[in-house]
Amino acid sequence: MSGEELENYETDMELALYREYRDVARLFSYVIETERRFYLANFVDLQVRSAAGEVYFELRLQDAWVWDVYRSKRFVKSVRVVTFKDVNVEELAKTDIDL
Repeated sequence: MSGEELENYETDMELALYREYRDVARLFSYVIETERRFYLANFVDLQVRSAAGEVYFELRLQDAWVWDVYRSKRFVKSVRVVTFKDVNVEELAKTDIDL
């Protein structure tokens, strides 16, 4: 496979992922962004934790969709994320997510 073919394949996968996001976004109430992933979810629980002098975030999501071009199944029942980096959670008004 040439470099150009690989680049075209990756571009096609990213476009398909965006189209899927556009189609499913109206099903969810929250947008969650972490250092490594972007999620849509209908339930979010964010807890600030501390251990050994370090502060970290524990994030639990239910009924979620994961933005990841390499996942074969992006819909997940529950997700647990632990991170030392920033977490952004936005509750969306239904009119905000009508694409």
